[in-house]
Amino acid sequence: MMLKRDISQQILKMAQQLPVIGILGPRQSGKTTLSKELFPSYNYVSLEKPSILEFALKDPEGFLKEFRNNFAGIIIDEIQHAPKLFSYIQVIVDEEGKVGSFIVTGPQNFLLNEAISQSLAGRIALFTLLSLSLDEMKQNVIAPKNLEDYLLVGQYPRIYAENVDFSTWYDDYITTYLERDVRLIKNVTDLTRFRYFIQLCAGRVGQILNVNSLATDASIDTRTAKSWLSLLETSYIIFLLNPYYKNFNKRLIKSPKIYFYDSGLLCSLLGIESVGELKTHYARGSIFESAIISEFTKYFYNQNRNPRLYFWRDHRGEEIDCLIDRASYLFPVEIKSSMTIQDNFFTNIARFAEVGGELVKRSFVVYTGEEKQSRTVAEVVPWGQLELVYNNLKI
Repeated sequence: MMLKRDISQQILKMAQQLPVIGILGPRQSGKTTLSKELFPSYNYVSLEKPSILEFALKDPEGFLKEFRNNFAGIIIDEIQHAPKLFSYIQVIVDEEGKVGSFIVTGPQNFLLNEAISQSLAGRIALFTLLSLSLDEMKQNVIAPKNLEDYLLVGQYPRIYAENVDFSTWYDDYITTYLERDVRLIKNVTDLTRFRYFIQLCAGRVGQILNVNSLATDASIDTRTAKSWLSLLETSYIIFLLNPYYKNFNKRLIKSPKIYFYDSGLLCSLLGIESVGELKTHYARGSIFESAIISEFTKYFYNQNRNPRLYFWRDHRGEEIDCLIDRASYLFPVEIKSSMTIQDNFFTNIARFAEVGGELVKRSFVVYTGEEKQSRTVAEVVPWGQLELVYNNLKI
């Protein structure tokens, strides 16, 4: 089952302007499938195959000459295994000046950034492909009918394309991530402890990040905890939402919050296996909040724009769950896991409107119910209709 992806037109557009296209993202987000679909005449080669990887490592020039012959271009999958290829690609694109010659993909960006900055600056367009957005699920007619299924099953395309058991799939995904990706980082030697560390992060979803506390609970030092958090970020497992404090007083929270890109993976790490368990779980509200903020992140990445998302909390504990910074305006979003609209949904939004003043363009409350309302202080948006938020961002 081929799933349509929103980012496709952006990739095709840039392939007409620059010689190299890089598609990054977590494992199983659909990078290979999308690359083959968008560039069907290109030769495809994966560096996951040992003999091919050995060829690329020992003879990069010969490797590129061999696999580029008689083809419009080449797709190099899992290029993080052979970052030295970038130097040779640079020579080729500078000599030929041909746009769209190379499509490279990688499951993480920690091995690519340095190589790209040294070799392909100004020659490559980078895209981030995450798991399916809710909008993409609607377009492909695979959107879950209820919130619990959306959160529990998650958004990875293979689960829907191949109708696999999500519980088993996530167990295998975590194991594969640990055994393949994490082993590329030399300082991660205790994979059992690292897996426990990821579970501890899951238990802190939606909370202010306290690295010292996290390190203590994981029985590691603070330096290691910071290194492991960075690894989880660069491999697209978690993302950190930074506080917004521009133009406001200095008595604000300065530490980020921790969230997960995919709600299904998050539920799996928390040991949630059924809708019933999810409905009564202590972290249900935080899981929902994480999923909605992840949807906002996907919205921007799919338009090839950097997500400028923040949260706000002052010294009195008043908070806005998500601030969308767009074209010099702020769009406050409160995220509520209640199905009933309540007056207290709007308390912090009203307070922030006073603080933000003319910076605040429009405010929203996203909740788990189905009724939408247009109130003076904010638009009330059902979780399944996030386009009502996106439409207001096009200013």
